[in-house]
Amino acid sequence: MAPVLGVILAGGLARRMGGGDKPLRTLGGRTLLDRVLARFAPQCAAGVILNANGDPGRFPDFPGAIVPDGVPDNPGPLAGILAGLDHAAIHHPTTRHVASVSGDAPFLPRDLVVRLAEAAGREGVITMAASGGREHFTVALWPVALRADLREALVARGERRVGGFLRRHGAVAVSWPSEPADPFANINAPEDLAAAEARLGGNDDA
Repeated sequence: MAPVLGVILAGGLARRMGGGDKPLRTLGGRTLLDRVLARFAPQCAAGVILNANGDPGRFPDFPGAIVPDGVPDNPGPLAGILAGLDHAAIHHPTTRHVASVSGDAPFLPRDLVVRLAEAAGREGVITMAASGGREHFTVALWPVALRADLREALVARGERRVGGFLRRHGAVAVSWPSEPADPFANINAPEDLAAAEARLGGNDDA
């Protein structure tokens, strides 16, 4: 497989966390974004970009491009994924796949991209992560060739549900064990952050 471009999705409104940028919340003295990047970037040979709207100056230490949605009105994660596919097509023309992760999942598995790529098989298949009987729609490997279809879904059909798009394209789920801890646990509320702190328990690489 050609080098994969990674996109960290950070375009959400974080309502349950009181607003602001969830990836900039700290866990064990490091931002969630820093933790996601440390696990994800080594897996993406074409580099990693950040999908975030508004002032990119909020992320002065991010090492890659900061790419906003190309579709107005904050239509959700599909817009961030499309932004990643468009960026890959323009700036990384030899890249055929984009791997997406959410910016609030600090315990991502270090074999994420390679396992999704192995399961992809033929080029047109989307593969997504799963654990504990749950599919993680925004943690997935997307063929760049789907960008026109995704744009049509977002703009012409007003599609917003990531799961719906994945099902329509026959996405394949790749499972990881959720015990002793779920590698895809994310931070949606203050209690999730507290649970993540307990999970670290002094182990910065939990």
